[in-house]
Amino acid sequence: METMTDKVALVTGASAGIGEAIARAMGQAGLRVALAARRVDRLEKIAGEISTDSERTLVCPCDVTSREEAKKTVGAVLDNWGKIDILVNNAGVMPLSFVKNLHLDEWDRMVDVNVKGVLNCTGAVIPTMLEQQSGHIINISSLAGRRIFPAGSVYCATKFFVCAFSEGLRAELSPRDNIRVTIIEPAFTRSELTLSITDETVKERFAEFSQIKILEAEDIANAVIYAISQPSHVNVNEILIRPTEQET
Repeated sequence: METMTDKVALVTGASAGIGEAIARAMGQAGLRVALAARRVDRLEKIAGEISTDSERTLVCPCDVTSREEAKKTVGAVLDNWGKIDILVNNAGVMPLSFVKNLHLDEWDRMVDVNVKGVLNCTGAVIPTMLEQQSGHIINISSLAGRRIFPAGSVYCATKFFVCAFSEGLRAELSPRDNIRVTIIEPAFTRSELTLSITDETVKERFAEFSQIKILEAEDIANAVIYAISQPSHVNVNEILIRPTEQET
């Protein structure tokens, strides 16, 4: 297993849920962690809990839908630590709805965050990783990137994009430039994502998951730590994680 002490990671969507859990797990593993999200107060609280040493964490206000903010965030990390070894594209939204209900603004938001956000942050970090001739890009997709379900048409489409983009990155960058790429695909996980659902019919359907033991954010963080801790010649490309009790 590769040592992770003094590696530098940038985690988007780090103010809650899976992103917060990943940032905390990375801090515990010895990495220096840059936490990026819009809620700065939350980031500062989490960063202080990860480490009392201000040299181990960095708070980065960032809206991933803005290409300029993504570049600014990467620049701040480089100014502070001089390198970025790992990027975790975790920021995402999931306002599920049936297409017939035409929640058009929510469709746009999912494309902006789940698709353009991944592109913006990846594009901002690639020049540095190419110069280093090393790096690891972790893209948080979903079981929805494999299976389409009613009320998930747009959300699933964004996650199918993440999977396709990740495989393209791997084919292009891993063999030639030593940049590893990993897709993490959680199934139903406890997080704030469901809070963005405004379609009442969809909310009712999600209530059925209260009958099973779902995944915790820490379960996903453990998978990320596994992927990044492998020797440099090992590229863990894909990890699909379901609750044991989830059928589909």
